[in-house]
Amino acid sequence: MNESTVTIVGATSKLGQNLIRRLTAQARGVIPLARRVAALPEAQQAAARHFDLEQPGTLQAALKDAECVVSCVPAHEGGAVIAALPAQTKRIVLMGSTRIFTRYPNRNVERQKEVVAALARSGIPGVVLHPTMIYGGPTDANVQRIAAYIRKFGVVPLPAGGTALLQPIHSDDMVSCIEAALDRDSALGDPIIVAGPEVITYRDLVQAVGRAIGKAPVVLPVPGLLLQMIAVLTTVVPGLPTIRIDEVRRLSENKTFPIDEMRRRLGVDPMAIAAGLSRTFAG
Repeated sequence: MNESTVTIVGATSKLGQNLIRRLTAQARGVIPLARRVAALPEAQQAAARHFDLEQPGTLQAALKDAECVVSCVPAHEGGAVIAALPAQTKRIVLMGSTRIFTRYPNRNVERQKEVVAALARSGIPGVVLHPTMIYGGPTDANVQRIAAYIRKFGVVPLPAGGTALLQPIHSDDMVSCIEAALDRDSALGDPIIVAGPEVITYRDLVQAVGRAIGKAPVVLPVPGLLLQMIAVLTTVVPGLPTIRIDEVRRLSENKTFPIDEMRRRLGVDPMAIAAGLSRTFAG
């Protein structure tokens, strides 16, 4: 599988670009698929193909000769990718999300579950990777957003003071997991949860981000309903880092998972949060 050209659906995404950089550095062939080819770096445009999820025929045409595919489109859109795969596809790696385990009703979560079932029915060799919060790099919208609040206000509001638990994974480790899923037969089969090695609270994450950028933030305990109202304001007030209501709800959920399967089937040992944040904010 190491010599197979990789077709990346959703190549303009942050994850897609991180993966392309890694594969290109290894001299591995890449075919980027994008809704807006012009949004790709100029060096990638010659090999790129257009697709639009609202026009299924374009995706089928773009994947007509694909043997090795990575889907970086939103997890709930993965069913369209599976349906468009040609008969010669040898492997498909689909991005899922640990949001699939949320207790809050959500249509996109139900669609994620349908994607997992569709891959199992298809008989195509592949796997769905369910990452926790991915962070790292200048375009990261997770810890960079926390850093933006710290720099702008010095205060980060969190439900119940940020006692909920999570396991962030650095984007470099996420890309390593995708690479392993492309090449290791042990990766095939049931979905794999992809997470960092440490369970931390949101409060601890905010403090760790503060240390990484040389600030001492204050975590402000806020009732969840009030924070949902604040979330609405972030969508209309210029200069405020945006947060969605569903993200606020999930701030109160514990998101912790064993990563034994990740280590065993993908062979990836993820970096600690302190090392990941240091890499994220280096320079």
